[in-house]
Formats: sequence, C-alpha cells, structure tokens
Amino acid sequence: MSDSVLCPKCGSEFTYPSDNMMVCSQCFYEWNPEEISDSPDSGKILDSNGNELQDGDSVVVIKDLPVKGAPKPVKAGTKVKNIRLRPDSDHNIDCKIDGFGSMALKSEFVKKA
Repeated sequence: MSDSVLCPKCGSEFTYPSDNMMVCSQCFYEWNPEEISDSPDSGKILDSNGNELQDGDSVVVIKDLPVKGAPKPVKAGTKVKNIRLRPDSDHNIDCKIDGFGSMALKSEFVKKA
C-alpha cells in the first residue's frame, strides 16, 4: 500500500480511483490527482492581498481584532515585525505584539508591510 494516495481534505489513506478522479471513502471528497500534484502553491501562506509571506516579514493588521482576556482589541494599522509562519495551523502566523505579547494571527487579517 505504499503507492496509495492520501486524501487532500482529510488525510485518509482509504481512497480509490473512479474514472479519472480519486475518491475518499471516509469524507467522500473527489479530486483529480494530476491537478493536486501539479499545484506548486500548496504550501504557501498568503496575506489578504495575495502576497506570499515568509518567516521574518513585517505585516500590518487590516482590521480591529478582539483578543480574549484583553480589555481592548488589536487595532487596525498595528505593525507586527518578525513573524513566524505555521503552515499546519488555522492561525498560521506567530508573532509578538507590543502591549499584548505572543499571539497567533490568521494571514487573512494582515497585509505585507
């Protein structure tokens, strides 16, 4: 089973071919394996404008973001320096914000500075 194709949606190894598509027997997701393997952008993290982010970049928050346990939100226009990317997480940016400390942000709420 070393040649089995993992489902890109749920990661299940229980997939099977159907015509020219692959089907996951766990989540019933259908995909074309040629399109998935040819996409070089699969591991890139993009900001709200579609620019690729890298470790060490500076970003600007584009809208007020409420913070649990804090009396005030992170304001739009706050510049965040030296970010770290976490491609395996929903909140895919780790950073330190003055007045708030370490936190995780979603890349859709920032733009590259």
